[in-house]
Amino acid sequence: MTTDIGLTDSGLWRQRALVDGRWIDAADGRTIPVDDPATSDVIGAVPHCGTAETETAIAAAARALPAWRALPAPERCAILQRWHDLMVAATKDLARILTAEQGKPLAEAEGEIAYAASFVQWFVQEGQRSQGHEVPAPTADRRILVRKEPVGVCAAITPWNFPAAMITRKLAPALAAGCTIVLKPSELTPFTALALGELAIRAGVPAGVLGIVTGHAKAIGAALTGSPAVRLLSFTGSTPVGTLLMQQCAPTIKKLALELGGNAPFLVFDDAELDGAVEAAMAAKFRNAGQSCVAANRILVQAGIHDAFVERLAARVRALKVGPGTADGMEIGPLIDDKARAKVAELVADAQAKGATLVAQATAPPRFTAPMLLTGMTQDMRAAQEEIFGPVAAIYRFETEADGIALANATPYGLATYCCTGNMHRAWRVSEALDAGMVGLNTGAISLAMAPFGGVKQSGLGREGGAEGLEEYLETKAVHWAGLQPG
Repeated sequence: MTTDIGLTDSGLWRQRALVDGRWIDAADGRTIPVDDPATSDVIGAVPHCGTAETETAIAAAARALPAWRALPAPERCAILQRWHDLMVAATKDLARILTAEQGKPLAEAEGEIAYAASFVQWFVQEGQRSQGHEVPAPTADRRILVRKEPVGVCAAITPWNFPAAMITRKLAPALAAGCTIVLKPSELTPFTALALGELAIRAGVPAGVLGIVTGHAKAIGAALTGSPAVRLLSFTGSTPVGTLLMQQCAPTIKKLALELGGNAPFLVFDDAELDGAVEAAMAAKFRNAGQSCVAANRILVQAGIHDAFVERLAARVRALKVGPGTADGMEIGPLIDDKARAKVAELVADAQAKGATLVAQATAPPRFTAPMLLTGMTQDMRAAQEEIFGPVAAIYRFETEADGIALANATPYGLATYCCTGNMHRAWRVSEALDAGMVGLNTGAISLAMAPFGGVKQSGLGREGGAEGLEEYLETKAVHWAGLQPG
């Protein structure tokens, strides 16, 4: 069964995997159904690929690598520019696909497509700036040159919560650097990835340079991590899965780029501009219904501003419009599946059992998780230690700046942090004291193509975006040239 989602370009609706430039079925013919999270209706199916299909995609990527890496960077980036332009032109269709399988409101889905395209545009430019350098040599007859070269065949495993942006954030720098890559998208949201693959083919990406293998993670992941031909693995997902992938990659000593779990604190100090802090908190907490690794998981509010902040945030939470992403004016869509809804309900029940108070709740239809605001949160509650990954704002009160920083850092994770303050000196102190890869000062939006994105501690390794994002896909080679005649 395939649901008609109203595409202008029906060629973007692909239900096959992409291997060596061809659209293929699984060797055994098995498929995986894909649901609309707003209704649980099946909207289509993709091949249930496994080891054999993944190994074929890796072999194709290895064959395609020499010609792709030898292509001058401006020529590679011209192909990526065409890919970008096709994405922009297809924004509405891509957003419809994304909403159908992931659930977020159409307006938010269109925003994600623009966000995804911005990574391609950035690396079109950055891919032409990769430069080596010369190191001063110890003698007159020697030269030492440092070259930047593509890592080789890469693998990417991406999540369901941002099924376009998490893909281009990996694929664009890999392709710009001269690498070939095999992508395993989430089986919950494969259609956006396949549509992007179709546009890549139209843009002129050669056969084998990009492979997209659909299926469950266990067999595909094992093939990617176990292959000696794959020299880098990029993964976005949970810390336990990231740990497993690190272990699986160890025998072949791959480079790793891991964007893992978070437990983002959102600090609001007494001197913050109140309305601005509320706006930033809304953005950091409720984007994508809270299903984001950088979502504000713990909102830490200083005592002097606590009650006023809660009052204003409560009014905003109650006013949120919840419903299917295709309906007009919706701000919050469904959570991805029953398991996600149950997890959020468990965390809320645990918090209330331990003394938290539900002070605000939006109206939501059946199957949807209502946005909520909880106060009186404490560190012994599960939501203080686990990612909520849903539309629940959890408020913790603190007294002093030192208390707030200590509470913010009381986690093994270190991906995103936020701080609202009107004091420049405090902003500087706090941003330096927070144990995280990213700090948002008076803003709830911290992911941009030109800025490095990533965490410390158990939140991962490496960076995506910015100049650093390209470096992940490059190796450094030192060339020593001796015996030159001094000029």
